[in-house]
Amino acid sequence: MKELALHLLDIAENSLAAGARHITIKVAEDTHNDRLVMEVCDDGKGMDAETVARVVDPFVTTRTTRKVGLGIPLLKAAAEACNGHLEIESEVGKGTCVRVSFQRSHIDRMPLGDLAGTFLTLLVGNPHVYWTFIYQVDNQTYTFDSQPILEILQDVPLSEPRVLAYLRQELENGIHQVQKSTLLQKATQGV
Repeated sequence: MKELALHLLDIAENSLAAGARHITIKVAEDTHNDRLVMEVCDDGKGMDAETVARVVDPFVTTRTTRKVGLGIPLLKAAAEACNGHLEIESEVGKGTCVRVSFQRSHIDRMPLGDLAGTFLTLLVGNPHVYWTFIYQVDNQTYTFDSQPILEILQDVPLSEPRVLAYLRQELENGIHQVQKSTLLQKATQGV
């Protein structure tokens, strides 16, 4: 995978396969401490300690379509190559949280990629799931919560062209606004 957004997609798909009904995706950039942290937390079936320990092994997967699971091991290797790490917290019956960190400025760190497009894909493809998306740069935060939108739309599908256009614009504008506000704040502080 060439973008971190695709890794988020992969982890979120694991959450969906685990029966999650609420999935939170958070991407936080800390420019002061030179860190990028991404996490995907869910309320799925969770894993026991033995399974968590095996998840980082590329030759272990619970999928029946292939014999290897490369997503998390590749992400772990990418994080470690960029002075970061990957951790998994999980409890059977309660859910799982996958958290990965990188040195933000590291030359080998993959670009974030299309966060808005990735999240939109997950949202539209899985409207039965309650999604929360948080994007943060330093002290500027954008939060997208699917629950109020689904309540307003009721029976209107998220794939309806006008709804789809609105959602894309909302996500892109929210992410852009956080980035823009952070740049303006740094400019006024003379950083």
